[in-house]
Amino acid sequence: MITPQQSEFIDSVIRSGDYQNADEVIRDALGALQHRREQDARKVEGLRTLIRDGAKALEEGNFTEIDGADLERFLAALAGMLRTRGT
Repeated sequence: MITPQQSEFIDSVIRSGDYQNADEVIRDALGALQHRREQDARKVEGLRTLIRDGAKALEEGNFTEIDGADLERFLAALAGMLRTRGT
């Protein structure tokens, strides 16, 4: 069941001419939801891979220890690298 606000939104996009009827609106909304869920699933899988890789690196001793005094500088450098990569 849809809320009165959702019904009004559907009516407004039909009135605007963007959609012919409620079925078109709902199909488009479901398509967008499906797309978002697929993107979310890919992001989650990517995070799982990063976690596995990080855990493996820790187990193998492949890491650099950073003390509290250097943490801010390290994080700033990391943020700069991420911005450069466009992430």
